[in-house]
Amino acid sequence: MTDTRYDSAPGEASDLPDAEEDAPSGMLVYSIGLVLAVGLTAMSFWVANTSLLWVGGISLGLTVLAIAQMGIHLVFFLHVTTGPDNTNNVMALAFGVLIVALVVVGSLVIMADLNDNMMPGAELMNLQMQR
Repeated sequence: MTDTRYDSAPGEASDLPDAEEDAPSGMLVYSIGLVLAVGLTAMSFWVANTSLLWVGGISLGLTVLAIAQMGIHLVFFLHVTTGPDNTNNVMALAFGVLIVALVVVGSLVIMADLNDNMMPGAELMNLQMQR
């Protein structure tokens, strides 16, 4: 018979030959991710409270650090990679990003349209005075 196990998920260490010898230990991967995440968090607090950066650059710096933090969490903690066994995870992540982008952009468009169609404050006051 064969050595194929049918009760394990694709990409599990038991399915891969010599995966235990080639892959770094799980504790090491999580420790590296933790150190990087804490470092990025500390840098975010520093950027938010420093006077060395231009005021407009603070929001840009925080945005870059937030995107880097999301990348660290995806790779080190959620193990989302571009490997062939993670195709479904990457597609689900891309679909989630698309849905969130559609909701945010749609909300901004709706709010901008409502703002354009609102009566200005001075005209509203004049209408109330005439009553």
